[in-house]
This record gives sequence, C-alpha cells and structure tokens, in this order.
Amino acid sequence: MARSKFLTIAAAALLSFTFSAAPTFAQSAQSTWSQDDTVRIIKDVQKQIGSLTNYAVFDWITFGIHGKTLVLNGYASRPTLKDDAGRAVKGIPGIASVENNIEVLPNSPNDDRVRAAVYNRIYTAPSLRRYNANQGRLGRGLSVARMAGGITVDPPLGYHAIHIIVKNGNVILYGVVSNASDAAIAGMQANSAPGAFGITNNIVVEGAPAKNK
Repeated sequence: MARSKFLTIAAAALLSFTFSAAPTFAQSAQSTWSQDDTVRIIKDVQKQIGSLTNYAVFDWITFGIHGKTLVLNGYASRPTLKDDAGRAVKGIPGIASVENNIEVLPNSPNDDRVRAAVYNRIYTAPSLRRYNANQGRLGRGLSVARMAGGITVDPPLGYHAIHIIVKNGNVILYGVVSNASDAAIAGMQANSAPGAFGITNNIVVEGAPAKNK
C-alpha cells in the first residue's frame, strides 16, 4: 500500500512546473490566468505530456508559465517527442501560445550504449528496483527496432521514477525517490557505468522542490 501511494505521488511529480518571474506592473490582468484556471491548466498539461506513448525513461520534460504562454523545457531522445509534446498541450483551453524549448538529444550509438549501461546499473541495484514498475533488467535480446536504431527508438516501457538523460556521454539523472540514500545510490550506480563521463544527479526526494533543466 505504501509503495503504491509513493508511486502515485512520484508519477505526478515527474512532470514538474515553474512559474516565470512575476509580470511587470504595466501588464494587464487579462495577460495572466486566474488561480483556478492555472490549477486546471497545470493538471491538463501534466495529463497530456504524461500520456504521450513515446515519453520514456530516457526523456525529461518540465514546463513553466509566462503570462498565458506555456513554456516547455527538458530533453527528448527523439525529435518526434518534442513535436508531439508541443501539439499535445497546444489545444488546452486558455493557453495562448506554446514556447517549445525542449532540447533534442544527439542521435548517437555511443550515447545509446551509455543509456543501456546506466539503466542496468541503476535498476538492478536492490534498493532501486522498486522505482521501476517492471523491476527488470534491460535484456541483451534485441528487437527489430533496437537493432535498426538503438535503444533510443526502443526504450524500456512502463513507469520509471528515475529518468536518465545522456548527451555526448554525459549523464543527468532526474526524478523523485523516497529518501536521500536512494538518490545517492542512483548517482553512484550511474557513475560506475562503463562509458559514462560526468554525472549530474538532479534526483530529488519526495516532498522537496523538483530540479529543472
């Protein structure tokens, strides 16, 4: 029961948001949403992005609000995800425009090897397995998609509390865990993965403010 409750809370936290600086005095009240509309829009954005079938463990998306403009940030391992995310939130009532700043990561066989290595190091650690709904290892068996384009086009499916971003061998970890020890272990496991260069650990503990790009 406790694990189920944590996964529900963490899943909602994985799509974090930030508000931009307060509007200047000269801005009219019509340039911002009401409090009720803001809460509704935040929930709608989280729902739309979270339901994207190609949003997976090797991607990380956050969003911010600037007036009535929704600003998307983060990283996409495939160009289609950036485009899909922009389209998914564009039609939400009340959003005047979408500024899509999601960075598309390089198409790199070496980065794919690092992704696989870091994934296995993290999700086979006994204390971290519970953060993967599948609780499994990325197997050596290759699907047709993986053979054709690498793990980026065939990522592990299902809920993952820890997301792994790889760019030119450098690794950034994002996500939510239940305690500081698990966050530290994830960083150490990633650091031990072959091929990984620098490790930036942006994992937060449940209840703490999320770290954005």
